[in-house]
Amino acid sequence: MVGTMALLPSFIRPTRLAKRPARPSGRPPAPDETVLDAPDDRLSPALVGAGRGEYAAAADLLAATRAAAEWENRDRYTRRLAAFARSRPEWYEEWRADAPDDPGALLVGAQLAVDRAWPSPARAELLREVSPHITAAARADDRDPVPWRIALDHARGSRAGHRYFEELWEAAVRRAPHHYGCHVAALRYLASSWHGSHRECFDFAERAAQDAPADSLVQALPARAAFGYLTDGCGPEVPRARLDAAADRAITLSGHFPAADPWPAEVRNKLLYVLLCLDRHEDARTQLRLIGPYATSFPWERLSDDPLGHFLRLREHLLAAGSPPLPAGLITAPGNPLGEHGGHDRAGDH
Repeated sequence: MVGTMALLPSFIRPTRLAKRPARPSGRPPAPDETVLDAPDDRLSPALVGAGRGEYAAAADLLAATRAAAEWENRDRYTRRLAAFARSRPEWYEEWRADAPDDPGALLVGAQLAVDRAWPSPARAELLREVSPHITAAARADDRDPVPWRIALDHARGSRAGHRYFEELWEAAVRRAPHHYGCHVAALRYLASSWHGSHRECFDFAERAAQDAPADSLVQALPARAAFGYLTDGCGPEVPRARLDAAADRAITLSGHFPAADPWPAEVRNKLLYVLLCLDRHEDARTQLRLIGPYATSFPWERLSDDPLGHFLRLREHLLAAGSPPLPAGLITAPGNPLGEHGGHDRAGDH
């Protein structure tokens, strides 16, 4: 996989996310004010429409992200709409039947096909059958990196070889050099292909972050590598300074976004977990205040079947007067590190 890492710098081009100053945060939200995986103001109407069996708002939303080349938003909206389609397949089938060539429908269909195959013990075999869905989504718009992110996940799940993965990676970063989803997919392929080789994962993540703009989500990639190491429980030791540096990068990135904003919520929730594992409780409290009411399933679903309840218990304990030590069960599951290779095997895990 050295070749995959060597490909990265050749395709780096300037792309930036909008920089927004952080707002001061107030009191911690009450438990009944805290929500799990809250949609933003653009996704919410699409999900409401989908709940009524209507697909027009979802189609318009994905069309807008495509027209504006908002690839990060397009990726996250695709995941959420595919998750909805998994529980309400008739909604998606109507959309697909009415607009078979709609790039948004094709993209959701590709994600949905991978999601359906992922939990099966026969994952590798089933995933090989859904390749045409990903090909159709990629052909719908040659600029779009999201089908290539799905292809990278598909390659990991189907146990594709390194050479094939490198070809997909090259195609993905040529379209969007700093696309976070593609980088996460590559990092997870490294972790699953070289189980325990966390230093190689850190090499990849740090190199990507160094080449990315200061406000790119790729700045959070080393913290994702740290999460994998801290929860995996195998492989040679990674120096503490490297773990702290990864957390510091993500803290700086978090400061580019407003407090209590659903957009960076997953990055902040993951960072919170890493900070707790590193016993950096004061920094963790700062991130809690920036998270506000926006808990996310990842990473707490790896520790509990009730991720929101787990987050609330952790927050209450961390913000309690006197700062008592955290019980081990709040950041680790008894008898299982619940890392990148363990925990609950959910469709969204890829």
